[in-house]
Amino acid sequence: MTRTSKIIGVRPAGLNDYNEDHQVVTLESRGAGYRKQPCPTCPWRVDAVGEFPAEAFRHSARTAYDASTHVFSCHESGAEKPATCAGFLLRNANNNLGVRIAERMGRIDMDQVSDGGAELFQSYRAMAEANGVDPDDPILKPCRSNT
Repeated sequence: MTRTSKIIGVRPAGLNDYNEDHQVVTLESRGAGYRKQPCPTCPWRVDAVGEFPAEAFRHSARTAYDASTHVFSCHESGAEKPATCAGFLLRNANNNLGVRIAERMGRIDMDQVSDGGAELFQSYRAMAEANGVDPDDPILKPCRSNT
């Protein structure tokens, strides 16, 4: 299957701990790949706190809602060649309808995905809160736990 992607939304996400400006890009994608291991600055990595501003986690929270078809993509892959984030696959795939369908269709093989020795957050909520999202923020309420 040929990879194609179309940008359907861009939202500013603010500054991270290093004063770098960020945005969250929403894509409509066909044939996107997936990462086999989290990249060095993967937001799911416990040692990558502060790489992305809290607002980015607020924008992406819907990827952790029950039966969501929105997936959390790897920021290093970019919009031209999108790929589903390995950290997301390892910690939130069981709650995500889009991932479950891709897995059943043979587009994702979870046996190929590993943490590469990195410590990952156990849930989207834990990751978002560690990166500055208020625990009482209503955007986190529908997030499913991985436990």
